[in-house]
Amino acid sequence: MAIRLTLALTFFNFVGANAARVLLTLYALDLDAPASAVGVIGGLLYLFPLLLSWPIGALADRRGARGLLLFAAACGAVSLVLPFFFRFLPALYVAAALNGLGLAFYHVTLQNLIGTMSRPEDHARNFSNFSLAGSLTNFFGPLVAGVAIDYAGHAVACLVIAGSSAIALALLAVWGGVFPHGHTRSVKGPGAWSALGDRTIWLMLLTSGIVQLGQDLFQFYLPIYGHANGLSASAIGAILATLAVASFVVRLFLARLVKRFAAETLLAWALFTGAIGFALVPFTGSAIVLGGVAFFFGLGMGIGVPLTVILMFSLSAQGRSGQTLGLRLTANNFVRVTGPIVFGAVGTALGLPPVFWINAALMACGGLLSLSQVKRRQDGR
Repeated sequence: MAIRLTLALTFFNFVGANAARVLLTLYALDLDAPASAVGVIGGLLYLFPLLLSWPIGALADRRGARGLLLFAAACGAVSLVLPFFFRFLPALYVAAALNGLGLAFYHVTLQNLIGTMSRPEDHARNFSNFSLAGSLTNFFGPLVAGVAIDYAGHAVACLVIAGSSAIALALLAVWGGVFPHGHTRSVKGPGAWSALGDRTIWLMLLTSGIVQLGQDLFQFYLPIYGHANGLSASAIGAILATLAVASFVVRLFLARLVKRFAAETLLAWALFTGAIGFALVPFTGSAIVLGGVAFFFGLGMGIGVPLTVILMFSLSAQGRSGQTLGLRLTANNFVRVTGPIVFGAVGTALGLPPVFWINAALMACGGLLSLSQVKRRQDGR
């Protein structure tokens, strides 16, 4: 029951977050906001996840999940009710910040629940189901936002999407008591600051950041590259859809793959697949071929994110899994904020092909780092 409730909350909360990202951007444009204002909204959505994921993870360890998730769902609902009543740009800034605050709380807390409530032999399956639920929200969130805007307008669409958080609140009010309580007493094992002295943790954070950076930049720069090659918007959308389909398909087999191969080995091959995908993009301008490259990239990188969650959870000390997962999300959100800025400068100075090739090199290095962990384990060090 508790795992199913966690997956249901994952679906409704992330549908709301993905829909809000699209809705707030389009709402700002409808209000004739400049590109800089849209950029501020995008930054505010990730501000609190960057700043608070680590301390929220520690809070989840101590306090348990129900209260944190209630607060997160309330932030999600209020963030989208505000633009319905206050239809001007500053309200969208507040809405984006509140939505990001909710995202920071429920992302860490839900991941931690999956790990702490699962038996060791069920970790791979339950994290796989968690990632599948996330994949579905990547499809339904923008779809719900688009349909709601077209049929009801931006303001009413905010109320429609706020309903997703309202459903999460209702689920928590009725069944939230099934979640385990936190560790109110001090727990054994090193704290998060001590964990930073562990070389394995640092390598895992670096690898996780490379996976996140690769995922985001591939989806950001592929449309730019396609547009530069004269592809239509529908063709670019179809190419990105093949990436999403591949990611969903490969996650169906994640639990079986983890049982058969070491997670670090799988992560290495996922990163090598991503490197090949990045390297191939600049050599073609055909929509069909780019779709094939995107599908290949998705088959590898689709399991990259859930694998880093599984590996980080396995490295956490007893009673401190929330802190460890929060640390991972802090690192990931750091590269999500800084990566586009850095590679935007690279693209401006050198053009698009070097962006893909540099990312290919980074992902290959990430694969080698992951293989080095396998070797260390085999050597018993």
